[in-house]
Amino acid sequence: MDWVAKIKLLVFPLSLFPLANLMIKALENNLGPDPASALTHVLGEWALIFLLLSLAISPARRLTGIGKLIRFRRMLGLFALFYAVLHLFAYLAFMLSWQWQTLLEDLYKRTYIIVGAFALSILIALGATSTKKMMKRLGKQWSQLHRLVYVAAILAVVHFIWLVKSDYTEPLIYGSILMLLLALRLHKVKRLRFLNR
Repeated sequence: MDWVAKIKLLVFPLSLFPLANLMIKALENNLGPDPASALTHVLGEWALIFLLLSLAISPARRLTGIGKLIRFRRMLGLFALFYAVLHLFAYLAFMLSWQWQTLLEDLYKRTYIIVGAFALSILIALGATSTKKMMKRLGKQWSQLHRLVYVAAILAVVHFIWLVKSDYTEPLIYGSILMLLLALRLHKVKRLRFLNR
């Protein structure tokens, strides 16, 4: 077993720690005055954190020269999807009580929900095509499809910003991190174009 596989065995349970912590707080009735909102918010925030971590893998690999870091990107991306799906289910179950009519009203009144739904749809598509078998089947189209992860991240940050009503500190921090990652991505693309002239 190489060092990447060993670290993955550590990263996997650590990635489940936020969920375990939330479950303990829920069982202890320690989620604050509005448990449903707190649960939904924290799950969504962890989805965004894992999404940004997955996007940070490529620049971290270039900066450190450790090529094997790329092997963590898929795991982190799937955890982003995992927490995003839990975020959705928490919203449907605990905030809407599975009232579909209320969901339709929210979609009409609250644009941030539509934006979040688009972000989740992209993550689902990327998760469904993340296997080696799908990489081979899609060929060059796989890379083009998976560039949509940047669109999903932008939509997720916009979803967060529009959701917040007063203190914008957290979503702006995540937005700044995303802007940095996008800038590093654009720098890489420009550099490759320059070298290929």
